[in-house]
Amino acid sequence: MFESIHAHLNRCAPVSDEEFAFFDSILELKKVPKKTVLLQEGEVCNFEAYINKGCIRSYYIDENGNEVTLQFAIEDWWVSDIASFHERTPSKMFIEALEDCELLLLSPQTKEELLTRIPSLERMFRLMVQKNLAVLQTRFFKSISTSAHDKYVDFLEKYPTIPQRVAQHYIASYLGISPEFLSKVRKRMAAAATAGGSAKSSPQGKSISR
Repeated sequence: MFESIHAHLNRCAPVSDEEFAFFDSILELKKVPKKTVLLQEGEVCNFEAYINKGCIRSYYIDENGNEVTLQFAIEDWWVSDIASFHERTPSKMFIEALEDCELLLLSPQTKEELLTRIPSLERMFRLMVQKNLAVLQTRFFKSISTSAHDKYVDFLEKYPTIPQRVAQHYIASYLGISPEFLSKVRKRMAAAATAGGSAKSSPQGKSISR
């Protein structure tokens, strides 16, 4: 159960067997079925969750009542509302399990205990926040300067397994386009790939021997 998160920790900081034992002891194992809402808008987020198994989506509801997907998270990722968790303020988002999930949770109290006992792990959580900020910044720039086609291509490059695991309308919401438009983009890409494959497989003209 802890092999994956141990490897995750070791990529960020050296951790001793004794420290691993303490870390494991304060983690809360939580198994949740598909469609479980882990956080509702207006609640204070009381967890940072490492995903051992499953796929999770965070989203908010805009002024028109539409769901806007903010993030997908799968195995070996963390999910939380960082602002709500640290500042103890009501969340503006929802966090929902898209698959049956197995999670390892830290609460504000257990995280404080962890960092007091193993200060070197402060780096891991700092890197996690920096990565999230970088992703959000990149996504913001792409949202105002990139075509729908390029947004989808970039999404496939960064998250190649997610399209097989989540509904298309969630991806469209993440990209900021309609499901119908995303369907057109996918069809054009499929047609271009088919045409390219046909061109490669077509017989070449034979040279005339002299």
